[in-house]
Amino acid sequence: MTNSYSLAVLPGDGIGPEVVACALEVLDAAEARYGFATRRETLAAGANHYLATGELFDAVEAPLRAHDAILFGSMGDPRVTPGILERGFILEMRQRFQQAANVRPVRLYPGVPTPISGLTPERCELVIVRENTEGAYVGRGSTVHAGTAHAVAMQESLNTRAGIERVVDFSFRLALGRRRKLTLVHKTNILVAAGQLWQQVVAEVSASYPEVEVDYVHVDAMCFHLPLTPERFDVVVTDNLFGDIITDLGAVIQGGLGVATSANLNLDGTAPSMFEAIHGSAPDIAGTGTANPAGAILSLALLLGHLGEGEAARAVEAATVEVLGGLPALAGPDMGATTAELGSRIATIVREGRADAALVPDSLLGVLAGLAPSRLAN
Repeated sequence: MTNSYSLAVLPGDGIGPEVVACALEVLDAAEARYGFATRRETLAAGANHYLATGELFDAVEAPLRAHDAILFGSMGDPRVTPGILERGFILEMRQRFQQAANVRPVRLYPGVPTPISGLTPERCELVIVRENTEGAYVGRGSTVHAGTAHAVAMQESLNTRAGIERVVDFSFRLALGRRRKLTLVHKTNILVAAGQLWQQVVAEVSASYPEVEVDYVHVDAMCFHLPLTPERFDVVVTDNLFGDIITDLGAVIQGGLGVATSANLNLDGTAPSMFEAIHGSAPDIAGTGTANPAGAILSLALLLGHLGEGEAARAVEAATVEVLGGLPALAGPDMGATTAELGSRIATIVREGRADAALVPDSLLGVLAGLAPSRLAN
């Protein structure tokens, strides 16, 4: 019996539709090669839809819930006031669907240039797990005397034991399937209340995982250690704001935002998980064919791993790595091929079964499946 999955597609804004089209072409190739099927529903969301209708996440929540997983492009447009789409759609989805763990691999692939002198792929292979629904991103805050010389702004950071515990436990399970080391990143010497709660939960949960070594690094020190000694880290767990910052630093180390990817995981199977490249909508290059689709295609690989299609997921990752390693540049007109051409190259390698698994021998995908139960609708 052929495995069949229900997939929601949100192309979004800017370069989102272009890179998602590449990911779907690769998905077609993977289905043909590995014998599974997807039923896809493309939903309108993002700046154009908001400007035309005023609709945000509420308009698509019900249809999204009906699917096993979500493939997301990008969202953002200078015509929309900053914060409207980010808070009204992206953060709203993460919170309502309880996508508690944002998982971002930081991996330097063979042949991909990095700005860090002397860094090799063997030294850079870690995963950052960011708490995804709490912290400073809950939206709690206020401003008084706005627009005057006496303006005062207050922004709260919310940390709950339940929210921390679920993402910490997930991180320990992830580490157990990898190199068995977990590092908590926080700022416990200044953010004492939140930091102590995070440290307490890590210490208590670690008792259930005696095989996993536990480490701690201040977030400012992390910004020093991550580019210089990334081999120190295996699985890093941190709060929402710190995670947002250090994962972008990680993306630079691994070659840029265009090759970085993420999974937003619902950890109990009550709602679909969402998979996205971490680059923005880049409206300045939309329609030029100069966007690198690798991040979106690697997001597809994570999605397939989450659904349990591990062989297809590894093939998609390996094919993407092979194409990336042969590019003269990772973005822009000097890539040597258009966005669509790169997508087609990767799809061809997958379809013909030529992906070299040796390029990703210790893939994250091998331990991702089963850690967060997929919400299969079939």
